[in-house]
Amino acid sequence: MDYDKLFEDALRSVVQTVLTRVIKEGLLGDHHFYISFQTNHAGVSIPDSLRARYPDEMTIVLQNQFWDLKVTDELFEVTLSFNDMQEQVVVPFKAITSFVDPSVRFGLQFRGGKESEGGAILPQEGIPQPRPETATKDKGGKATSDQTEDDTTAEVIPLDTFRKK
Repeated sequence: MDYDKLFEDALRSVVQTVLTRVIKEGLLGDHHFYISFQTNHAGVSIPDSLRARYPDEMTIVLQNQFWDLKVTDELFEVTLSFNDMQEQVVVPFKAITSFVDPSVRFGLQFRGGKESEGGAILPQEGIPQPRPETATKDKGGKATSDQTEDDTTAEVIPLDTFRKK
């Protein structure tokens, strides 16, 4: 039994369920998501300018400005604003390396095809959030793709911590 893979697949289904609920209910309260993914993973579709800027990994934010969110069993796609241009992003769930909802200090971290580490749950306290490529509004209400900083933190605990050696 490959329990690590089974566990990681189960956690990826959490991301799928959350995004499906957003389609039906919208983002409730202060919920918003940082989703990091491997830009070079098979099936990822992003604009060439972003792929050149982020050849390995990129973080997007689903918060104020995103459109046409669609979720299938294998991937999600969403339209975001980058430099005042709306662009479609397609991300297979297997390309995701982390999913964070800083409003409730919840997050998941995945291997994302990497062999070295297992998935992890990010509990209530810990590491600084990445400076993501955003699709949010600036203070003047203008859409921006500038990187932002978030002071919400969560601690990453690798699954290996709980394994008997």
